[in-house]
Amino acid sequence: MGRLEGKVALVTGAGSGIGRAIAEAFAGEGARLAVNDIRGSRARATAERLARRGGHALPVQGDVSVESAVKDMVRKTLRAFSRIDILVNNAGVVTFVLVERMPPRIWDRMIAVHLRGTFLCTRYVLPHMLKAGSGKIINIASQRGQKGGPWLTHYAAAKAGVIGFTRSLALEVSRRNINVNAIAPGPILTGATISARFRRTVRGLPIGRPGRLDDIVPTALFLASDDSSFYVGQTLCPNGGDVML
Repeated sequence: MGRLEGKVALVTGAGSGIGRAIAEAFAGEGARLAVNDIRGSRARATAERLARRGGHALPVQGDVSVESAVKDMVRKTLRAFSRIDILVNNAGVVTFVLVERMPPRIWDRMIAVHLRGTFLCTRYVLPHMLKAGSGKIINIASQRGQKGGPWLTHYAAAKAGVIGFTRSLALEVSRRNINVNAIAPGPILTGATISARFRRTVRGLPIGRPGRLDDIVPTALFLASDDSSFYVGQTLCPNGGDVML
C-alpha cells in the first residue's frame, strides 16, 4: 500500500519539471491527481503519462494568477474526486532582468504567478481541507528567496514572499490539522537549455553538481505523507549546500 493511498492531490505547474515529477511520485504512492498547467496540452500530457503508468489523473488547465481560473480548477477537482487532501503550489516562471531595466509588467507577472497564485490556490482549497479536518499544503519556494540573486530580484522577492506566506499560514491553521510547509530547491537540472549563468551557479555549490528532479521528489513525498505531521511552517532545503541554515 502506497504512502498516499486514498489521497487526492492538486499539483499546479505539473506540465513539466518539478511539478510533473512530484505528480508522478504521488501517483506512484497511490494518490489520485489533478494536474494543472497554464497550457492545457501540457496538463493533458502529464495526465496521459500517469494513466499509462496506472495512475488516475485529471488535467485542469488554468493560470493560477487568475481568480476565476483557480475557482474553476478547484471546482473541477472536487467534482471529480470529492476532496483535496494535498495541495502543491508549484506553478512558476523565471526571467532574468536587472532592476534598472525591468518593466513593471515583468515584476507584476512574477509576483502574480508565484505569490498571488500561491495565495489564490490556497484560498480556494483551504476551506475544503478545514471542513475535512486535515490537509497538507506544500509551497515550492527557492533558495533565491533565502539568499537573493542578481538579475533575479523579482523572483527572489516572490519566493521570499512564499516563505513568509508559508510561515504565517501555518500559524493560522496548524491547530486545525493542516500542515503547511515549503520546499526551497537549489539549481535543478530540468532538461531545459543550460545557460552559462546556471553553470556558474553549479560550480559554486559545495556538492559540485546540479540538483536532479529526484533530489526534490522525496522531500515532497515526505511533506505530503503522515510522516511530516510535526513539521509546521518549515522550509526544507534540498539545495546542494547553496544555503546552509
